[in-house]
Amino acid sequence: MRNFVLTLTIILCAAATYGQTEMAPKTPFTEMYLPVWQVAVEHCLDVAQAMPEELYSYKPTEVSKTFGEQMVHIGHTVELLTQRYVQGMEVKPNTPDASKMTKAEIIELLERGFAYTTNVIYTIEQEKLDESCVMYHSGNTVSRAFAFFYVQDHMNNHRAKANLYLRMNNIQPPEYTW
Repeated sequence: MRNFVLTLTIILCAAATYGQTEMAPKTPFTEMYLPVWQVAVEHCLDVAQAMPEELYSYKPTEVSKTFGEQMVHIGHTVELLTQRYVQGMEVKPNTPDASKMTKAEIIELLERGFAYTTNVIYTIEQEKLDESCVMYHSGNTVSRAFAFFYVQDHMNNHRAKANLYLRMNNIQPPEYTW
């Protein structure tokens, strides 16, 4: 819950920056989707908090990402995928180097990425959600509204891997609730 307050503060500041005065999503879809997103965000932040900083460099195999890299990947790509698929922007990956970041910096990156996507959930218009986009990896054509599910699914995929990293280090992952 502590992270939610920080995230909400960031969103409120972003909303004020963009001139949004009402704090309710603009569409029925985003109104329905917002609480699902918020639960996923909180669970991801809890997973990031659960790993001790000295184990952020842990990776189970040579070809795996480290725990820190998993978290940086999530924090960076929630914004990038939201921009690319939900907003229709041309963006290129430029992932920060997790090995040069502290746990606090990585969590801050996560919070910024989550706040960005949350702000889009609050501000996106129905016309934009109704547009189509082509998913880069699959080639599937989906609505921009549907692309929100991809953003969340991608986050959940890497969060689930991070949960396993916790277990491999005898750390009980935060309980998943819904």
